[in-house]
Amino acid sequence: MKIAVDAFGGDNAPDEVIKGAAEAVEMYGVDIILTGDENTIRERMKALGVSEKGISIVHADGVIQIEDNPLDIRKVKKDCSMGKAFQLVVSGEADAFVSAGSTAAIVVGGTAVTGRLKGVKRPSLTPLMPGAEGIYLLTDGGANSECRPEMLLQFAVMGSIYMQKVMNIEKPRVGLLNIGAEEEKGRELEKETHALLKASNLNFVGNVEAREVPLNAVDVIVTDGYTGNIYLKTVEGMGKFMKKALKETIFGGGLAKIGALFCMKGIKEVSRKTDYRETGGSPLLGSAKPVFKAHGSSDAKAFRNAIRQAKEFVENNVNAEIEAALAALNTEKEMV
Repeated sequence: MKIAVDAFGGDNAPDEVIKGAAEAVEMYGVDIILTGDENTIRERMKALGVSEKGISIVHADGVIQIEDNPLDIRKVKKDCSMGKAFQLVVSGEADAFVSAGSTAAIVVGGTAVTGRLKGVKRPSLTPLMPGAEGIYLLTDGGANSECRPEMLLQFAVMGSIYMQKVMNIEKPRVGLLNIGAEEEKGRELEKETHALLKASNLNFVGNVEAREVPLNAVDVIVTDGYTGNIYLKTVEGMGKFMKKALKETIFGGGLAKIGALFCMKGIKEVSRKTDYRETGGSPLLGSAKPVFKAHGSSDAKAFRNAIRQAKEFVENNVNAEIEAALAALNTEKEMV
C-alpha cells in the first residue's frame, strides 16, 4: 500500500513528516511517497539519519500557505507539495493522502480535485476526539458551515461506518448535538435532522447536550460545520487550560511536587488520553479518495498515526461501505 504524504504541510515540516513517515514504514509496512522539494527532502533525510527504505520522493514546487486562496489547489498551485499528493491519489499511484497543511485547501482538494463519492452531497471533516471512556467522532468539524438536514444524515451514516470499520465499534451510538435532550429543542435544522435520524437504521440515541458528549454519551456526534468547529475549538481550549492549571497547581510548590510523584502514573494516563497525536488525523469522509488532515502542529508520532489511520481506512474498504450505505438510504427514501 502506498500513502502520499505532503512533506511540507504543517508547522514542523519537513523534519517531523519525514520521521513520522519512516516510523510508519517500519511499524505498518506501508510505502510512503513524500511530495515536496526533492533536494530539501533528501538533505533532511540524510541529516536525520532516515533510511530511504519504503520511501520515494515526488518533486513539487512550493507550498500552499494558510493565507493563500484554498481554491488555488485546483490550478494555480496544483503542482505544490499538497497538490502533487492529491494528483497521486487521483491517478491511482497512491492509495491515500495525508497532510497537515491548510484545512481549507485540503477540503477543496478532497472535494474538487479528488471528486466526491457517489451520492455524497458534501464531504465532512471528522476529527476524532478524546472522551472519558475512549474516542468519539465529531461530524462536521468545520468543512460545511451551512448544512441541510439530509446532509447531517449523511454525515451520521459516514461517521458511523468509520467508527465501525476503523475504530472497531460494533454498533456506534449516534447523537445530535443540541441545546437540550427533548425532541422539540433546537432550530429547524436540528428538528428536521432529528426526525431523519430517528427514522434511519442507525443506532440513534437522540439529542445530546455539549457537556455530555465527552462523558461517553455517544460514539458519533452530529452537527453542522459552524457549530462543530466552535465545539471542537472550545474542547481544545479547555484541554489546554486544564493542563496548564494542573501543571501550575501540582508542580507549583515543594509539597505539591512530592505529592505529584505518587500520582504521576495517573497524570500520564490522562495526558495520553487527551493527546491528539494518538489518533493523528481526521478523515475527510465523502471524498472519492481516502483523505486525512493531520493537526497543524503534528510531530512524528502524530504523522505516523495519521498514516496508520489512512492504512486502516483503505484496508477496510470504508469508501465502498459508505457508498453502499448511502445507496441503501436512497432506496429506502424511494420506497417511502
